[in-house]
Amino acid sequence: MQATSFTYDSENRTGSVLLDDGTPVDFDAPAFDAGGLRLLRPGQRVRIETEGTGASMRITLVTLQTF
Repeated sequence: MQATSFTYDSENRTGSVLLDDGTPVDFDAPAFDAGGLRLLRPGQRVRIETEGTGASMRITLVTLQTF
């Protein structure tokens, strides 16, 4: 699934993304670390993997979207 980086805290390696429908979803340090990234800037397109649905959805991986 694709999303847009919205916030990122480099000290804690946590942040949030916006899904294409505008829904914000938070991610934690393990999800960020799983993607192998060093930095994330707001506005970057990312690929995410998730578990669950609706309010219980959580991000398990955040990485850059490549074409």
